[in-house]
Amino acid sequence: MPTIRRATADDAEFLGWVILTAARGHLARGWFDIVLERDEEFCLAYCAQLVATKARSWWHWSLFSVAEVNGQPASALCGFGDESVYMASGAAMEEASRAMNLSAEEQAHLWPRGTFILSCTTGEDGAWTIENVATLPRYRRSGVTQMLLAHELSRAREAGFKRAQISFLIGNEPAERAYRKADFGFAEEKQIGRAHV
Repeated sequence: MPTIRRATADDAEFLGWVILTAARGHLARGWFDIVLERDEEFCLAYCAQLVATKARSWWHWSLFSVAEVNGQPASALCGFGDESVYMASGAAMEEASRAMNLSAEEQAHLWPRGTFILSCTTGEDGAWTIENVATLPRYRRSGVTQMLLAHELSRAREAGFKRAQISFLIGNEPAERAYRKADFGFAEEKQIGRAHV
């Protein structure tokens, strides 16, 4: 039977995996792969650094809940009611970049490569936001994610929120099924256009 607990700073490695995996969704490459232009090992280490920054962004360990099976992390997500954690993203990335010894020149290219994400974020005022949801492959379709989502929605209610929002990449059918099962309804679709010039 899974148990759910608040994350700690000691969960950084697992949460780094959660963040990278959630950003990829059902795709082979995700936001961090594109922004960092590095291999998976580097991306995982970078995401683990994001978890432990002083800047309390939406990647910070303090916003995560972890579902464990037999005492081992199986799934995690973050939830928050204060959108200021999005605003701390730049500071968190700066800290993580320094920790990973990225040059100032390389750091200057990160946000320009990743600005497309800003058009895809959720945006209902006054709603509890759930982000960075990922479950280890061996625990998918086992009910762990549903338990974790139910726990997070309970936290949101306890904090006085009446609505919650969550986003997923178009085409990520397992995520869409999981969120619908947790009583999320489809609100809007956002797409990014590109043109060759």
